Amino acid sequence: MTRRDFARGATLATALSYSRVLGANDRVGIGYIGVGSRGDEVHTAFLEHGDCQTTAVCDLRDDYLDFAVARSRGAPRKYRLYQKLLEDRDVDAVVIATPDHWHALMFVDACRAGKDVYVEKPLSLTVVEGRKMVETAKRARRVVQVGTQRRSAQAMQEAAELVRSGAIGRVTVAKFNDVVNEWPNGIGRPPSGPPPDAWEWDQWLGPAPEVPYNPNRTYYNFRWFHDYSAGQVANLGVHLIDMIRWCLNLQAPRMVTALGGRYAVQDNREIPDTMEVIWEFDGPSGPVLVVFSQYNANAAPVNARRAELELRGTKGTMYLDNYNSYEIVPETTTEMVRLARTPLDRVSERTWGASKKPATEPQLRRDPRRDSVLAHARNFLDCVKSRAQCNADILNGHLSTTATLLASIAQRTHSLLEWDAQTERFTNHDSANRHLHYEYRKPYRLA
Repeated sequence: MTRRDFARGATLATALSYSRVLGANDRVGIGYIGVGSRGDEVHTAFLEHGDCQTTAVCDLRDDYLDFAVARSRGAPRKYRLYQKLLEDRDVDAVVIATPDHWHALMFVDACRAGKDVYVEKPLSLTVVEGRKMVETAKRARRVVQVGTQRRSAQAMQEAAELVRSGAIGRVTVAKFNDVVNEWPNGIGRPPSGPPPDAWEWDQWLGPAPEVPYNPNRTYYNFRWFHDYSAGQVANLGVHLIDMIRWCLNLQAPRMVTALGGRYAVQDNREIPDTMEVIWEFDGPSGPVLVVFSQYNANAAPVNARRAELELRGTKGTMYLDNYNSYEIVPETTTEMVRLARTPLDRVSERTWGASKKPATEPQLRRDPRRDSVLAHARNFLDCVKSRAQCNADILNGHLSTTATLLASIAQRTHSLLEWDAQTERFTNHDSANRHLHYEYRKPYRLA
């Protein structure tokens, strides 16, 4: 079956006819597309909830399929083609945890088949794909959860509310980082050659360009190649820029620039090992600079708190670290106080002194409950039943992913890019607009 054949068949059944109304005590039947690595982690989180059942699993690798089935309740059906899983009427919702370049096609087909969708981050490989996914989910009235799970972590919810309520004042700068030393060999330089399984390699590539097989282009290491990923700014950075957007009520950047490249690590990657990105957003209270530092050839911490994210406000700085902790360090303000003790004292500079006081209250929160993926899965299941909007809805997933994709384009084109969020086009660099999408390999088509 080709994807085009499947799309024609899917149009015969509307989203409403495929979906059944779930009661509070019903189990949600879930089909998992991609059950290795991250897919297995998400599957584990859903297995903790008694009101869902693994109905079907899909992957190109038999060992991944067998492992997923072995740890599931019941006997889920195994598929190697995701289209067949989407035809399964016992599947109410799907989890898509495939490489980034497959997200859009699978997502659109799942929505049209009447399935609710939990899709891993980053939402899409291109901006055009992301917008298509937003439109499709809205038209099909699907419940969608994007895998930016900080939005379901209690400590992060509290942190976002503190910032929005003015606890650290007017925030002008937000910084986040990816710091790890991969020098000298990184992911290595394995030679290209014939694939172990020609069919599996062809299916893995999907809409991506046809290239010789290389072990580094598959499974986890695909994140270091532009055909399948926008790199670490999207893979890891999307979590943090999503947190920044959430805390500061930011929508889309109006400008972005980036510098960097492969400076030190001696492997066959395409993405940078060293990069600095700067976005400028127009926030509700005024402009905000957002800065991403990617240092993959040096592991020294970038701030005293060793935090992965910092928000710098006029009253204090909030440091956030890995889902479960935040700290507010106050700024100090200087207040002039009268030192004179009797009415006979003359008013002069010597009768006044300076007193420093904190501009806000210091706060520290460390939450021992680290499994935000578990809470994210819970939120998705609740919304499937209630039809409410998920914590990480499709539009916010698109906006956060888009910001990271723009950064990758700025680095690849060595440009300062001005962004029109309404048209989703660059206004000052026509050739950069060519990176907003790519021509799919035939017969794949984003219809």
